[in-house]
Amino acid sequence: MFKSNNVTARLFERQICTPAPGTSIHRARRFYENIVPSYTIYDVECPDHSFRKFTEDGLYLVSFNRNHQDLVVYRPTWLTFSCNEEDCDTHDLPLKARKFESFFTQLYSVTLASSGELICKDFFLYMESNQFGLFATSTAQIHDAPPTGGAIQGVPSVEKITFHLLRLEDGAILDERVFHNDYVNLAHSIGAFLYDDLLAIVSLRYQRIHILQIRDSGDLVDVRSIGEFCREDDELFLDSNSQVLVNHVGNGFHHSLPESETSFLSGLKQRLLSFIFRGIWNEETDQTMRVQCLKKKFYFHFQDYIDLIIWKVQFLDRHHLLIKFGSVDGGVSRNADSHPSFFAVYNMETTEIVAFYQNSADELYFLFELFSDHFHVSSKSSLHMNFMSSHSNNIHALEQLRCTKNKATSFSQFVKKMMASLPFSCQSQSPSPYFDQSLFRFDEKLISAIDRHRQSTDHPIKFISRRQPNILKFKMKPGPEAGSTDGRTKKICSFLFHPILPLALSVQQTLFLQASVVNIHFRR
Repeated sequence: MFKSNNVTARLFERQICTPAPGTSIHRARRFYENIVPSYTIYDVECPDHSFRKFTEDGLYLVSFNRNHQDLVVYRPTWLTFSCNEEDCDTHDLPLKARKFESFFTQLYSVTLASSGELICKDFFLYMESNQFGLFATSTAQIHDAPPTGGAIQGVPSVEKITFHLLRLEDGAILDERVFHNDYVNLAHSIGAFLYDDLLAIVSLRYQRIHILQIRDSGDLVDVRSIGEFCREDDELFLDSNSQVLVNHVGNGFHHSLPESETSFLSGLKQRLLSFIFRGIWNEETDQTMRVQCLKKKFYFHFQDYIDLIIWKVQFLDRHHLLIKFGSVDGGVSRNADSHPSFFAVYNMETTEIVAFYQNSADELYFLFELFSDHFHVSSKSSLHMNFMSSHSNNIHALEQLRCTKNKATSFSQFVKKMMASLPFSCQSQSPSPYFDQSLFRFDEKLISAIDRHRQSTDHPIKFISRRQPNILKFKMKPGPEAGSTDGRTKKICSFLFHPILPLALSVQQTLFLQASVVNIHFRR
């Protein structure tokens, strides 16, 4: 532990002291207690863009223009100016400091949307090892679309959804993948998950999990599709057997042939039902009790299991998927917390269901509490994403979780509330060290590492030293410096923190498409 808060003393101590094995990065991050974005430039002159986020390596700032047609990418730089006076710290910043271009350099602008499509401003995934970016465009939703071709009743349809893979270095479009008359939940990247070079895309309408590989060349290559079939040759096997049945019918052996679309449940659903059946079967050894248990726990809920659909998917590693199941209404609802849901761990290689839990299961919650980092999987090449605070690796986050648990009136409802966040959306948290709860304390109702819009406040958000609880390190205030003149207008804000530099953007906007108020927070 440092004995002095002076940054010079800390540098000297770093020179003469060797950190304990495995703690060098944690010790280096403590320097952020001295290097904070404590200065704010309010209402910066900037283009009227929708700013999405910094990439995990901090090399790019991704934004979209207001008509949601073009992608605009910036390179973070830094404000530079000359000062002839002795005390430059007290000198006013030049007028150019109020310009967005003083902190960011535009690299390029490329048109992604066409033919009635719009860019989904909430969707962006970054592949750090190759500096590839994945974006999505889509046409408008059709809410009352008929369920044709095996589609699920009640799930809306989108005429065209296009995923674009770009090289962010120069904006070159490397590959595209198009889904026609389908529905993928693009909000906050919920419908896709990126792990290393593997990409999972969930088709809610047709209940398929498309697994693709992103090659170093920038090609999107199909690996497998999980849902109707589990193994690559399942379709070929069923088609060959159907042909045998057709031949037998022609020879007079059969008089009726069931329709292929209604003959079988999907391969994944059959795996799920057999796992549930075997689990209940193994609970009892007595044959009579087995039958009674199967009646109560399996056959009584059989139709409920049949009606489950895939909501969301995430990788746990290269072979296992965490799949969330629920009702059709919950799958397309904005707030699915009130709907019952289930979680399954699926092995893609063996095509087996490894585990199955309801969202109120105590066992799943305790696994989540003890091993939360296993649900926050990140690519092996991403160094910055490995140091985010969670209740599995940070005592302060764990204390906060247990405090919330102790205040809950119903433990079952608390478990359901916690499980509502699973599976986690891909790259939904900022790796900024200013969200490290071992360094700073802040009000998570107002700001947190999770990438979400929040209700704006006219009061500054304080970041307090964790080691010295009464020391305010810095504060951030979104919106105009003088505060809002119209207290009746509802305003939301978002914060974009650079993953390495003491630099952040706060973007305040109203719900009436007025121009956003962008503030730049940095270390002067």
